[in-house]
Amino acid sequence: MRRILKPVDFLKWFNHFIPNIGRTKNLLEPVVVTDRTDPKLVHLDGLNLSRAWCMYGISLNLPGNNRLKKILYSSAQKHAEAGLSNIASGNYEGEHWLASFAVYLLSEINNP
Repeated sequence: MRRILKPVDFLKWFNHFIPNIGRTKNLLEPVVVTDRTDPKLVHLDGLNLSRAWCMYGISLNLPGNNRLKKILYSSAQKHAEAGLSNIASGNYEGEHWLASFAVYLLSEINNP
């Protein structure tokens, strides 16, 4: 939505879409993957990378004085660290696709 709405309209929409994001711990904390050899559970590494990618994009486009800017940026960093640390785990279940999510994340950081 941040790409199609004007910044002021995006901020209004975002505040209504997730009104209490600053208090939503299960969204702001990275997911823990308990078994990277499990082809279903390893998708949670992808979730961490995807969340980081989206949170960076949103935080980098919020006004400097917005209270969510720092919260989302900090959460994005945590998610990025959790996801990037596992893209080369040595297990096929994640390695064959997680790098593509890492590219999206790193592209967002370098090209907001």
